[in-house]
Amino acid sequence: MRRDVLEYINSHKELKKFIREQPLWYRKLSRNPYDLQTLEIESLHYFKKTIPHRVEKFTNNIQMASTMFYMLQSLKDQN
Repeated sequence: MRRDVLEYINSHKELKKFIREQPLWYRKLSRNPYDLQTLEIESLHYFKKTIPHRVEKFTNNIQMASTMFYMLQSLKDQN
């Protein structure tokens, strides 16, 4: 693997972790070092850090908070 690619990966902890968990990328980057952008996109999907993933996580948190609120409200009404 090229030195500049290796330095770039080492400077980004998540990319380094992704490559260690997905060793196929060692080979891909060795053959085509210009696939760094694809690597970054794939790592975002792998770690669920894309905008749709964040929106889904936020929505789930709102739903859970709403459910808790209604549960507490019903307990308060019972007393």
